[in-house]
Amino acid sequence: MRAAYLSRILRVYAHRRSGPLSFWYERPEPNERALAGDPGYFMRFARKARYRGPFDEQGVPMLAYGGDIGCQYNPIAIAQYGLARFNNWLADGAGSHHRAWTVAASWLARELRPNHHGVPVWMHHFDWPYRQRLVAPWYSGLAQGAGLSMLVRAARVTGDEGYARAAHAAFEPLRLSVSAGGVLVTDAAGDLWIEEYIVDPPTHVLNGFMWASWGVLDYARWSGRPEAWRTWDAAISTLRRRLDDFDTGWWSLYEARDRKLEMLASRYYHALHIVQLRVLYRLTGIAHFADVADRFQSYLDRRAYRMLAFGRKAVFKLRHY
Repeated sequence: MRAAYLSRILRVYAHRRSGPLSFWYERPEPNERALAGDPGYFMRFARKARYRGPFDEQGVPMLAYGGDIGCQYNPIAIAQYGLARFNNWLADGAGSHHRAWTVAASWLARELRPNHHGVPVWMHHFDWPYRQRLVAPWYSGLAQGAGLSMLVRAARVTGDEGYARAAHAAFEPLRLSVSAGGVLVTDAAGDLWIEEYIVDPPTHVLNGFMWASWGVLDYARWSGRPEAWRTWDAAISTLRRRLDDFDTGWWSLYEARDRKLEMLASRYYHALHIVQLRVLYRLTGIAHFADVADRFQSYLDRRAYRMLAFGRKAVFKLRHY
């Protein structure tokens, strides 16, 4: 199993422009139009909007992982692709963009499935190696937040009740604890986290937490539900109090420390953290988010830190996966 994992990793990183990384890895950019008040998503996802496939016969994007995983639907990728095309549609009104985000939103609306607690989630139907092997079907707090961001926008601009019902359903895991079938964890300090990966002990993936929180904000603004505003406020309070835990003094961490084990962010995720924090500053006015973004940018600007992060990240993957 480890040999198969290492072989897949080598293939993926050797073909960044044609493998699944060709979808995920782009230069993170805020969407200034959305931050100024238009209904678009808070990041541009410009490269995601140009994704060349594969797609299924309806036009739903799939990811070609290769190896024993093969070609799969990934709910996060489908939501972010839809948001990317939604942004482009707002900018130029092209029918091709409208069809693309509608296909993505419709897939999300029909593919919600009850988990073992009967809570509606988007399932990943392939095993995935993480700290613990995620065995299909598994679900994700990031998927719930990203999908919610897409469905809320679809419901708002179309008035379609199907999208609205799906958005209400998709929010349910974002108000429930992991033990009740949701994606929330409250730690010993009383801080609330939205978990990208449902594992024990929780890992508190930083980028997934921030992206998922935007889905909660989108839903709170659209629905006005007090529960949604409470989840958003609690998530922002956690980030304000605990953000420095993800700072090594020279680079950012991908996830929270676990018994002093530090999983550094890759260069892409470090750059993503910077943009996400700048967006959060614009959304909340909390200066600490901008200050940490500036600090993380100063690390990225130093070649020695970039090289050290690359080497440490490579060693971590070899030792712990």
